Amino acid sequence: MDSTIEILKSELGQAALDSGKMIGTAMIISLIVGGALGLILYLTSNKLFFKNNLANSFAGFVINIIRSLPFIILLVLLLPITKIIVGSNIGPEAATVPITIAAIAFFARLSEGAFNEVDSGVIEAAISSGASLRLILFDVLIVEAFPSLIRAITVNLVSLIGYSAMAGIVGGGGIGDLAIRYGYYRYETGVMIVTVLILLVLVQAIQITGDALATKLSRK
Repeated sequence: MDSTIEILKSELGQAALDSGKMIGTAMIISLIVGGALGLILYLTSNKLFFKNNLANSFAGFVINIIRSLPFIILLVLLLPITKIIVGSNIGPEAATVPITIAAIAFFARLSEGAFNEVDSGVIEAAISSGASLRLILFDVLIVEAFPSLIRAITVNLVSLIGYSAMAGIVGGGGIGDLAIRYGYYRYETGVMIVTVLILLVLVQAIQITGDALATKLSRK
């Protein structure tokens, strides 16, 4: 028990900081890039906008390749690229690269689904009124899809927590790395239990908050 407390005192703070860096960086980039890709997938599959089967199929194919790979395999496959980008294969900065790429592909599909849920009649009405493309996209499409996008962001964030935990297998740092180094390799069961509880509480809090926010926005 004493050893567990000492380990947590000395390691947990830095592990939480490392996890926060990985998750925060990947979340921001995935929302921007993945959201843009999801919008492109929607626009190129919708006859009301820029239906283009070739562009849609190509983008979808690339995204599906990334999504079809288990994250731990993607983590290993991207080691050479990670080395080029951040100069190392170890640490939270290195782990952020595959986490971000996986999150981009995941959120692209989630956001595409959110846009597809928007009633086409609303879009047609906006087009018929002569609204500009910018107005249709930002004041109609995204606004109407916002509750679904909130749910997609929530799912993406929960997935990122899982990705960051798995990054510990290759020395990526963070809470997952703490659990593996001490809870698994050194048989410090107390450390494993505490880290699992932290992740459990974090995921539940995020899911409850995201669901509540999406429900509130849907009622409006």
